[in-house]
This record gives sequence, C-alpha cells and structure tokens, in this order.
Amino acid sequence: MRSNCNLFLYVLVFTLFNCTHYTEYKTKKTNNAEDFFELYDNGYIFIEKGDLIEKKIVNDKVISRQLSSNTYDTIYKPDQEIYKNIDNVVALSDIHGQYDLAIDILKNNKIINNTLDWNYGKGHLVIVGDIFDRGSKVNEMLWLVYKLEKQAKNEGGRVHFILGNHEYMVLHKNLKYVDEEYLLITKLLDMDYDQLYSNRTIIGRWLRSKPTILKINEDIFVHGGISKDFLSSNSFNIKKINEVMRKSIGRSKEEMTAKGFYDNYFGKKGPVWYRGYFRDNLEDQHISKILKQIDSDHIIVGHCSNNEVVQLFDNKIFGVDSSIKKGEYGEVLFIEKGIYSRGTRNGRRVQFNKH
Repeated sequence: MRSNCNLFLYVLVFTLFNCTHYTEYKTKKTNNAEDFFELYDNGYIFIEKGDLIEKKIVNDKVISRQLSSNTYDTIYKPDQEIYKNIDNVVALSDIHGQYDLAIDILKNNKIINNTLDWNYGKGHLVIVGDIFDRGSKVNEMLWLVYKLEKQAKNEGGRVHFILGNHEYMVLHKNLKYVDEEYLLITKLLDMDYDQLYSNRTIIGRWLRSKPTILKINEDIFVHGGISKDFLSSNSFNIKKINEVMRKSIGRSKEEMTAKGFYDNYFGKKGPVWYRGYFRDNLEDQHISKILKQIDSDHIIVGHCSNNEVVQLFDNKIFGVDSSIKKGEYGEVLFIEKGIYSRGTRNGRRVQFNKH
C-alpha cells in the first residue's frame, strides 16, 4: 500500500511540475515528459580560463557543472573545402530549428539510424546553411551535426555544415529571427543569444571553423549562390573567400560597411544572400558563364524555399531548400555516382531527368 501511495505522489508531483512549466514558459509544445527533458540534454558548454563549464536549464533554473578538460576539443581548425572522387553525397538546407522533421528525413533516407547515429558510410552529408533561427530546436540540431561529424569521419565519410545567412546574422549579433523560446533561455542565463555561440563556447568555436563555399567533385555548394556581380569583384578562390568570411565574424557591421566589404560579401549579390537563380529570369547562357568561371558543372544552393528539391537551367542549379522550416515536409538531394535524385520525406527516390 505504501509503495502505491508513493507512486501516486510521484506521478502527481511530476504532472503538476510539467503543467506549471508548460503554462508559464512554453518551452516545449508536447505532453511527452521524456521529450521535454531531451530539449536541454546538451546544454551550452562554455570555456572559462581553460575549464569547461556546462550550463543547462532544469526546472527553470540554471544548473552548472565543470567538465573534464578533455571532454571536448577546444581548438577547431578550418574545415577542408575541396574534395575529389567522392561517390556518394547527400544535401539539404534551411532546417531552421526543425529538429524533429530533419531527424525524420535523415532516418527515412538512411543517412542516420534509429539511434540517430551515422549510417551513410563513406558518403558525405552537406548541410547548405541555416540551422539557426525561426524554430525552437536549433541547439539540438547543432549538437547532432557536431556528433555526426565525428562519427562520419571515423567511418571514412564526412559531414559538412556550410554557414548560411542566418548563421552569420547570429554571429554578427543580428537576432531578428531568434525563436521566442530562446529568448526565455537567454533571460535565465542572463546573457544575449549570440553569447551562447561566442568564441568562448564549444559550439561557437566549432562554427567558426566552417566554410561558406564547398566543392565536392565538380559541384559547388553555397547557401545563396555565386553571382556574376560577385565574380566581377572577386577572384573565385574558395579557400580565400572562406578565410575572409570567417574573419568577418569578429568585425562590426560598421567597420565592414565603411570599407565596402559588407555589400560585396553580405549584400544581395553575395554568396549567402543571393537569390538571382530563382528571381532574376536569368538566361541559361548566364549560368553557363558562371559555371565556367568557377570551373564547376553544378551549383547546389539553399536559401530560396520550394516545396521540394528542384533543378534549374537544365540541371545546372539545384535548390535544396525544401521548406523544412515550416515543420511539415522536406527532402534531400542525392548525388550518387553522377546520378542526381530527390530523397522524399518517406525515403522514396525520384531521379532528375537528364536534359
């Protein structure tokens, strides 16, 4: 009888706690308590005078603990930006905090398994920007990519996270599109949102190692695109462009604007904001000239939302922003042994016709 009473009291207290929490903070729109606790499972890892300090939100309070100094790397070298002779590549973009949907898509397309571990062998997964903003599970997605990156490398594969305009917005302290739930977290932590990903955090340092442009085989991956205007002002040197973009993270917008740099790299014709492939009624010849200049056969971009993965200009341009940000549907682009195909949410393959 006593054990039954204890069980009843435990369930009662647990239920009251969750009801109070959801009503007051709305940090998780679910009735599943297990999912709720998973929300803050990874937390934020700060680097303080050589020590690693983990901070989590538990019961609306900040819980801190010191981790062993070798728990995480604290130095992240710039990622390799050019790869050749890769047989299997899969790409998606613009996840925008929609962790659950992204998991569904990746599992059904056999990129990860049921335990959310790497399942694509020696293949390469490319996230073409914009994990940040809009949705409520940005941090969860970042930690998953962080984990998969290590697992893939151990199996001879790779995970690439290309920075998009929303990554740069947050890193440049533009918090316009941050989900309101993260504003509650920052209030509890007593810091601005961008500080959660500053250079004194593990994920912040990791982000600063990421490229803006990636080349795999004869394909260029970039969040917005490569415009004719950008090429007229810059030689197309992937390593140099990535280095310049990384260094911009430590610069103020005022400094970048004063020297004309901001319009060049972060303006409407720059690599993370360009939308011309979808909006400017370009001729096929225009795209062919760009591809010749950058010595590539295709460009894979995100940034412009569609209902599925799309091709433009006779398969020269592929758009992989399949509106995952809406939380309802999304796809991936497979490039396997020269064959380009859509991977639907349920894992069905739809090959693009050759023109």
